[in-house]
Amino acid sequence: MKSPFIGSRMLLFIMLLMGCIVNLHAYQQTDRPNVVLIITDDQGYGDLGITGNPHVQTPVLDQLGKESIRLNQFYVSPVCAPTRSSLMTGRYSLRTGIRDTYNGGAIMATEEVTIAEMLKEVGYNTGIFGKWHLGDNYPFRPVDQGFDESLIHLAGGMGQPGDFTTYFKGDSSYFDPVLWYNGKQKSYQGYCSDIFTDEALAFVERSQNDPFFLYLSFNAPHTPLQVPEEYYDMYRDIDPASGFEADGRPFPEMSERNKEDARKVYAMVSNIDDNVGRLLKKLDELEIADNTLLIFMTDNGPQQPRYVAGMRGRKGNVFRGGVRVPFFLRLPDRLNGNRDIEASLAHIDVLPTLAEICDAPLPENRKIDGQSFHSLLRGEKADEFDDRPLFFYWTRRYPELYNNIALHKGDFKLVGNTDHDASLEAFGLFNVKEDPYEQENIVRSNKALAEELKSEMDEVIADLTQSPQLNQAQRMIIGSEHENPVYLNRNDADGERGIWTQEEVFGMWKVKTLDGRYNIRFKFIKPLETSGKMVLETNSVIVQEQYEEVPTDEITLSNVYLPEMEVDLIPHYVTEGRSIFPLWVELEKISDR
Repeated sequence: MKSPFIGSRMLLFIMLLMGCIVNLHAYQQTDRPNVVLIITDDQGYGDLGITGNPHVQTPVLDQLGKESIRLNQFYVSPVCAPTRSSLMTGRYSLRTGIRDTYNGGAIMATEEVTIAEMLKEVGYNTGIFGKWHLGDNYPFRPVDQGFDESLIHLAGGMGQPGDFTTYFKGDSSYFDPVLWYNGKQKSYQGYCSDIFTDEALAFVERSQNDPFFLYLSFNAPHTPLQVPEEYYDMYRDIDPASGFEADGRPFPEMSERNKEDARKVYAMVSNIDDNVGRLLKKLDELEIADNTLLIFMTDNGPQQPRYVAGMRGRKGNVFRGGVRVPFFLRLPDRLNGNRDIEASLAHIDVLPTLAEICDAPLPENRKIDGQSFHSLLRGEKADEFDDRPLFFYWTRRYPELYNNIALHKGDFKLVGNTDHDASLEAFGLFNVKEDPYEQENIVRSNKALAEELKSEMDEVIADLTQSPQLNQAQRMIIGSEHENPVYLNRNDADGERGIWTQEEVFGMWKVKTLDGRYNIRFKFIKPLETSGKMVLETNSVIVQEQYEEVPTDEITLSNVYLPEMEVDLIPHYVTEGRSIFPLWVELEKISDR
């Protein structure tokens, strides 16, 4: 017979062991914080109450800002896809293959390692809800780039030609949309920002017992400016240009249309504010707020003229009004809040910072342009940021020497809005510490400094424009088991510069086809009124078929054989001397050869 003493000792040992396991489990759950990254679209630095706007009502975000560590000199790219690629990878956008917001230039190379992939490797559940804008087909979608759960719209914005499930809804594209859940079309009811928040909250509920990364990427307040009526009513009678007369800072001229746009933008921002409030409440209810690293930021300056805290420029521009944005970071159980950091930091710094805080290894075999600012968050001095250069540019398709291009280093910023062979005097040099509104060009009295910054700018441009990902086509894969059918949209169409909603335009999609037979459907912006010939060019393989059944806005070529090849897919409908490019193309693989 076993001794009862031995049995009790064994029971005690088992209880202690179980306690250790429970404690270890608890440690594992709390050692790495949850990460919530909120980014809004075209919300400028001035579109918050906390940044001095007397008109916009953002009580939740203002309070969040007061509780957070505020990065007061935080910079992004002048437009959205470049910002998002740098945010996701810690690399300048040109290194990732991103060179535009459309024109086939908003497809990030699948070889890039995202925050989601980095955190997934150390046990995080990952989810994106909202705007992706880094490629809509395999292997570039969020589900191919580290996200376990993905609810997005296509292209750069809902209601745009690239987001063809909402494009034809016109003035109601933000309401009751067809979105893309894990790569499949799915219908939703309600307003887009509310839908993205609803699904984000459900993701948090499901993930609360494990570390998670939530990327809540609102498409608002990007155009088209659509918002529920109750939010617009909050601003119906305001004058967005009033109240700044005694401010002393530069203020843009606002037309009546600009003022009406501002009212709608502020309404959309107030809706976002309410939705962020819902998310914060959920974190509190689940008792995980203290161990959740929460970031709020925006992707670039405002698209329309309105209050931007006196800064020069807006979206698309390398002046501070286009690239300086609010950035709030809160992690209550580890970092003291309600503090300001004045170091010049940028989107490229977010990934390495999260890597350090979340104890995740940085992506290997690539240059990470950003630096971790965790030491600054801990209250330590970090001299390495004092003279670190930050590079900005924006032109369509590829960088243009020296058009809308800038290098910011320390207190000084060199800006080019001139020709490729212009003299140094044609550049702008600004002391952004003494002249934060970039009004006084000091290049003539500081030529040596300007020459030094220009030389450094040239080195950065030469490096980035020779990036392998930029100079090789990012090809969507047709006929893969990962995505069938494939929808090719106008946002990812290359060809003539500025291809958007034109009918008679040369366009193509850069793809890799897998060997097999396909049904190929072409959707046109307007119905075709006259008979003609549907032609699909794929380098050496050209398929054509006469078509008589007009009027129609869709044509299908059935049982088309395509070999395995990397190719420019060029469809056009030829009729009466016209060549008409489709809005989108669906390719469904029906069999192997």
